[in-house]
Amino acid sequence: MLGVFAAGVGAGAINAVVGSGTLVTFPVLLATGLSPLTATVSNALGLVPGAISGAIGYRRELSGQGRRVRRLGIGSALGGIAGATLLLALPAEAFETIVPTLVGLALVLVALQPVIGKKVRGRRRHQERPARRDGGWPLFTGLTLASVYGGYFAAAQGIIYMSLMGLLLDEPLQRLNAVKNVLVAIVNTVAATFFLFVADFDWTAVGLIAVGSALGGQLGAATGRRFSPVVLRSLIVVIGTVALVQLLLR
Repeated sequence: MLGVFAAGVGAGAINAVVGSGTLVTFPVLLATGLSPLTATVSNALGLVPGAISGAIGYRRELSGQGRRVRRLGIGSALGGIAGATLLLALPAEAFETIVPTLVGLALVLVALQPVIGKKVRGRRRHQERPARRDGGWPLFTGLTLASVYGGYFAAAQGIIYMSLMGLLLDEPLQRLNAVKNVLVAIVNTVAATFFLFVADFDWTAVGLIAVGSALGGQLGAATGRRFSPVVLRSLIVVIGTVALVQLLLR
């Protein structure tokens, strides 16, 4: 129980700053003897308070982004429901083959975001076409698809969100991180709500992760906003690389 609680705290903090907290809690739940499906759905529900806590912790950076969050939140909710449905309908191998590829691509995009973003913005200025504040349909579509994956497993979904928004929105990373926390909270909530009606939970695990992740979300928000863009981007790449290695070795 102490191990599950500690994993919840760590996952909540990591999710608030970067993402990939599931890669902390999921192995711990498996080690307690839960089946992969029960561990996945229990983890999804337990991390909801942490996601909400992280979003509240970044509320200052959300100022002026209400319209953007509402629009992208619709796609995230639809994707989350679709991913949760796929978890119960498809064999595990169907998504596990593509998950490492998605995480690896997201890491490359995050690492190269300053260079690629600069070129994209330069091309828009050359064409005299101002960037849309909500990223347009490319961002909406990309985040919706990423949310399908998030509703299915959730590991590194925050990294994928950050890579997409970093390319298509001209905003500081901390403001993008605030949006990411809200979208993750939406996906976790809709997926967990769906699971409530169709899956079996280990409620002890849910409670321990819920309390731990809520505390961790506040800790992550308090420390994460102090990071410079370079440090935050480096942290995303490092944690994402660890996540990728763990996924490849599973």
